[in-house]
Amino acid sequence: MMSQTGDLTAAKEPGISVSWGRGEDVPPPPQPPMSVVKSIELVLPKDVVYPAGSSIEGQVVLILNSTLVNPMVKVELVGRGYVEWNEEIGASRDYSRDVICNNKADYVHKTKTFPVEDNWLSAGSHTFDFHFNLPPRLPSTFASKIGHVSYFVQASCMGREHVLAKKRMYLLIQGTSDFHQENALQNPLFVEAEKKVSYHCCIQGTVRLQIQMEKNTFAPGERIVFTTEIGNHTGKRIKTVVFALYAHARYEGFTPKAERRSREDSSEVLRQEADTQIAPFDTTKIVSTLNLPQVLSVSSSTRDGEIMSTRYELVSTVHLPRSLTRVEAKVPIIVTGAPVDTAGCQPLEGAALPVSQECQN
Repeated sequence: MMSQTGDLTAAKEPGISVSWGRGEDVPPPPQPPMSVVKSIELVLPKDVVYPAGSSIEGQVVLILNSTLVNPMVKVELVGRGYVEWNEEIGASRDYSRDVICNNKADYVHKTKTFPVEDNWLSAGSHTFDFHFNLPPRLPSTFASKIGHVSYFVQASCMGREHVLAKKRMYLLIQGTSDFHQENALQNPLFVEAEKKVSYHCCIQGTVRLQIQMEKNTFAPGERIVFTTEIGNHTGKRIKTVVFALYAHARYEGFTPKAERRSREDSSEVLRQEADTQIAPFDTTKIVSTLNLPQVLSVSSSTRDGEIMSTRYELVSTVHLPRSLTRVEAKVPIIVTGAPVDTAGCQPLEGAALPVSQECQN
């Protein structure tokens, strides 16, 4: 199952650890028992989702056991993606073998080296302030068994060309999109599905399923509100209706021979079950609400150079008792991030942490 922000089964780029929302020590090369650096920490707001185009402000806190001469203290902002899967080739021939398909992308890499007066730091605590601005177009933080998109801030301290200490903290980034409202479906939106139901090879009525919603375009964190009408024109009672939001991801990669390959994977993002108990030859209406996560990949189509794209689908399913038949109504859902207003330097639609237009470094 694919998770939008989880890290339990994430595909890992070699040498990269994927985890969000907490700091992590990055082991430096072995040092003498009494290292000059006691600790290095990153201070950032907790549980913050950063929209693409916004700013990141924080501090590096360095504590020294003794004086450090010619130090280099720096902080980096890094964002990259990686996908990998196994694919069988030659299946139609007398032989077949698995090959690894993979791809990677670099989204941002910025470095700030802090000036040190007189090129030495005394024993004790030293605090360095930093500020980064995210590019206006970035994919969201994402992880699945096939790929991930991750962002992190990393602080490090070096002395005489040796890394003395490192600290890394992963970030939650919400991507933005260029989606325009004219690409949406008609509003309000109405979808209908109907199926004939058979029991013991005899047709015994139909089940009609209708979904109505005011719009099909949403931002992460919004609520999807929709009305489902179920018409049970059979002699059986309908006990359960399932509502689910699915994410369909398409990954783009290459074989070792640079042959282009793609892979699709689907996962359930949200799920809700309604105990309906719809009597035979009766009709029921259900108003449902699904709360979108705060961080989601935005709806997109694959472009040259991109490693993945995502589309979403809301599916209402009626399972009929004592029958393999089920009725499904599907509605395409558009997830679009709020782009930063470059004229006013403000994120649109309530996005946090605005960025100044003058700080595009």
